[in-house]
Order: sequence, then structure tokens, then C-alpha cells
Amino acid sequence: MSDGEVFHEKQRLELCAIHALNNVLQERVFTKETADDICKRLAPQCVVNPHRSVLGTGNYDVNVIMAALQSRELAAVWWDKRRTVQNLCVSKVQGFILNVPSRVSLGIVSLPLRRRHWLAVRQVNGQYYNLDSKLKSPVCIGGEAELRSFLSEQLSQDVAEMLLVVKREVEEDGSWLISDNPNK
Repeated sequence: MSDGEVFHEKQRLELCAIHALNNVLQERVFTKETADDICKRLAPQCVVNPHRSVLGTGNYDVNVIMAALQSRELAAVWWDKRRTVQNLCVSKVQGFILNVPSRVSLGIVSLPLRRRHWLAVRQVNGQYYNLDSKLKSPVCIGGEAELRSFLSEQLSQDVAEMLLVVKREVEEDGSWLISDNPNK
């Protein structure tokens, strides 16, 4: 990847968690094999692993994402949707991984089903990008104000969730959050 280029993996099978991880890290770090190894570590005695699809096509859960980030000295902080995104100290956040409802389609036919989908958002060269693996290419969101609007809109969906990807020390000291209490 050259300077100025935005890394973007596209959707394959049910591997959106892997694509979201790689997109938020801006390099291909994780594969289906590494995610499957994490699943085995998380549930070594299970014949049917609860952290992925029984079909072996992916569909990894949040535990796999969290363990993968930990292996890179990063942490995933679950965002409490009762907070406003204005309380987010975006300069301390390396990226965002969102879990949102997504339409199911077979080819060009859209089915009346909704599934969960992981997607990444990250700043590259001063601009924030939607790095959803279902997109043909990254979509520039803009600056910090546009990012906050985008995140608010995504989180307004009842079942949407957000993980903040931060360094471990940022997780530990809580500096990803702008305190409501100035004396804190």
C-alpha cells in the first residue's frame, strides 16, 4: 500500500469481522485461519464452536474481534449508546468497529431478512472513511464533525453497536471519553 492509499478488503463469505479488523488496522493481519485459531482458543472443548458459524464460513462474534485486537496490543471498548458521541475523544481512538443490521441478498435479489454485519471506520490522511467490506471502495466521511454525525446515525438503529479500537493504555486510563465532570 502506498502513501495516501486507503486499505480496503471487500466482503467474502461471512468474513466481515476479519475484514473489519484488517480495514481498521489498514493492513492484512488476520485471515480465516487466524480467526478460526482464536475460536479454538476461546472454546477448546467445544465440538460446535459458539464463536463462529457452524458452516465454517465465518460469522465471528465479538469475542474473536476482542481477542484479535488484544494480540496486537490493542483493546476494544464497548461504546455505551446512552452517551452522546460528543463525549468521545476521537484523537485517542485508532478506529471504530460497528455491528449493524444488514440486508441479506442472493445475487441481485434482496431478501426480507436482516443479519448482523461488522464494518470499520478509520481516519486515514486526516479524513475518516467508511471501510465497510460490502462497499465497492472506501467512502470518505469527512472530518471529525462528519464522523460524529455518521456514528450518531449508525447508532440510532436499535440494534447497532460500536467498539472503539484503542491502545491498551487508553483503555486503562479511560482517556477515550471526555468526562461530563470537569473535576474528574
